[in-house]
Order: sequence, then structure tokens, then C-alpha cells
Amino acid sequence: MDVNGTVAEGFEPVRDAFVKNFELLGDRGAAVAVYRDGHRVVDLWGGARDFDGDAGRAPWERDTAQIVRSATKGVAAAVLLLLWQRGQLDLDAPVDEYWPEYKAAGKERTSVRQLLAHRAGVPVLDRPLTPAEAADPDTGAAAVAAQAPVWEPGTDHGYHAQTFSWLTGELVRRVTGRGIGEWIADEIAGPVGAELWLGLPEVEQTRVGRVGPVAAPETAGVLRTRPKRAVSEAYADPASLTRRAFGAISPLPDENDPAYRAAALPASNGIATADGLARFYASLIGEVDGGRRLFAPETMEQARTEQSAGPDRVLVISTRFGLGYMLHGSATPLLSPTSFGHPGRGGALGFADPESGIAFGYVTNGFRKSVTADPRAQALVRAVRTALS
Repeated sequence: MDVNGTVAEGFEPVRDAFVKNFELLGDRGAAVAVYRDGHRVVDLWGGARDFDGDAGRAPWERDTAQIVRSATKGVAAAVLLLLWQRGQLDLDAPVDEYWPEYKAAGKERTSVRQLLAHRAGVPVLDRPLTPAEAADPDTGAAAVAAQAPVWEPGTDHGYHAQTFSWLTGELVRRVTGRGIGEWIADEIAGPVGAELWLGLPEVEQTRVGRVGPVAAPETAGVLRTRPKRAVSEAYADPASLTRRAFGAISPLPDENDPAYRAAALPASNGIATADGLARFYASLIGEVDGGRRLFAPETMEQARTEQSAGPDRVLVISTRFGLGYMLHGSATPLLSPTSFGHPGRGGALGFADPESGIAFGYVTNGFRKSVTADPRAQALVRAVRTALS
């Protein structure tokens, strides 16, 4: 396996771990980027651009981008926090102050803060949306506005796997008059110089590889863990909040469909390079080479201050959330207790660690069954930790 790119002196363990991901953990095509104090120190890529392709025919290039699934949520959360930073949004105001239709069915006391912290109580839709309906912001917004909460908003937390799309997207549209994908392009990706998109432009379609499912390898010496019985049962039960939350779009969209990639679903279909994801997170904690800092220090503190912790009613494990970001913990091990970020189910990961000045991005074209802690991303995080020690 040819691995391309560079690492700064001292970060060689990351290259070693990246190579082992291909040799032992089943990666077919992937990239990882790391920034420290706003400067790029790791920039690696390798394998095939398409999960079902041949590395000799279509190799992964430095600018290859991939869908990052729920890692998109971290970018969407930044939009709402930047609107708060600019005085356009009150985190403690009721959602219906900006979106009057949302107060239906007992949701009138839901705050913007609760929405970002996965405490809104609407992780499911009584009638799932088709992929075409999900891509229509009007239809998605109307569905979550009409939905009755499955717990009293603010009293508990559970991962809003799919509904996070319409909750955040419509709130941004009501506050700014712009679609969230357009806002990200104009106010985040452009100023920071980050290669990431929510609603992929047609001109960028050719650089995005095909993604697909990959099984965990049977390689000797690789630890394979089994999910706890309660977790397995929750994913197997069609009536569980887990299945219903992930099934809010049914049937599941074809993630390689250009029409799906062109839609703007901030819970699930952002497109990014590894460098774009890492550069975005670098901009949340400091200035970046050639780009500006996005979060003021107080905004960064809002992002990473714990809002939800303990048993997650959807994921059926203990999770920790700040405002839109997963926090370091057993479910999502990041670099240190100061880290905040978001994984993408089965692969991608982006996060920032203010204590060390590290920002991290990993993208892959092969998705495994892991939800919050993919072994390949975790191997790279451990290698970064080793490089800093």
C-alpha cells in the first residue's frame, strides 16, 4: 500500500498507524490530517478513491473528498454558535421564537440550547420521510414541527441521528433567510479555506469517491469487540427509539447518488476532505495558516461545556454532549477531556483539543458498523497522543 503525504518531525507515529489501518484494519481508501496551533503537521492519504475500486486505477488523491455522515453535525452546530456569537440567536430562547410552527404538540418550551444538546425529545418521526422528502427542507421542517416529543423536552437526552438535519437547518433558515449549506459555504468554508460542503456543487462531484460498507477484518491479533446485549437488541428491534431514530429516512438514501450529495442534510451528508475537516476544527480554537479564527474563546467554551451526560435513550450507551458536539468519554474517546468534535457513523471523525492545540480530521470510503468510535480513527487518535507525549 502506497501512502502519500507528509508528517512533521515527531508525528511519525501517525504515519505508522495510518499504514497499519490498511494492513490490519481493512481501510481501502482514507486520509488523515492534523493541525497543531493552526499549522498542518500531518497530511496523509492512500488507497483507492472508491471503496469498490482498484487503487491502481483510481487512487485516492490529496484533494479526494468523501461523505462524512454525522461528522457533519459538528459543522452545523458551528453555524448556530456563530449566530449566537454575532448576537443573532439566543441559545436560551424558545425555538418557536424564531420558528413559530415548532411549538406544536407540546414543544413550546424547547430551547435552542436543548435542541443542540440532543434534549429536544424528537429523535424520531412517526412517519419516516422518503429520501426525496428528506432532501426538501420544507417537508423535513414541517415533519419535525408537527412531531410530538417522546420525552418532555429538556428532561433527558437521546441522539437525534436524522432529525438534527431539519431542526438545525430550519432554525438557520428562519434566523438568516439562507439555507444552512449556503451559510456554511459563505461564512465558514470560504473564510477558513476548508474543503467541505453541505450540498455538494455539481462542479465538485468528480472529486468525491464512492463509499460503501466494509466488514471488520478477521486479522489475527486485532481485537474485535462485541456490542453489549442491550445495544444489539435496540438496533434489532424495529420499535426501539434506536431503530426509529436512524430510520427517520426510509428507505436509506443511496450515499453515492449525486442528487443525495447535492442535498443539504446537516445531520448526515456533508462532504469533506480530511484536511477540510481538520482545518475547520483548527479554526474553532485558534487562527489557521491562511484563514481566520471562527470561534471567540467564550463561544468555544459554550461548544464544549457539558449539557447532556449519562445513558442515551437512542444510542443505549452513556454519551456526553456539549452544544452540538460530542465530548470526550467512553463512547467517543477523543484526545483528552478538553476535546470536542463529532464522529460519522462507521468511519469519519473530526475534533479539536484546545489544551494541546490539536485539530484532527479522518475520512474514509469504507464504513464499518461502529457508531461512535471507529477502530481506525481511534488508532490514529492514539498515535497523535503518542506523538505529543
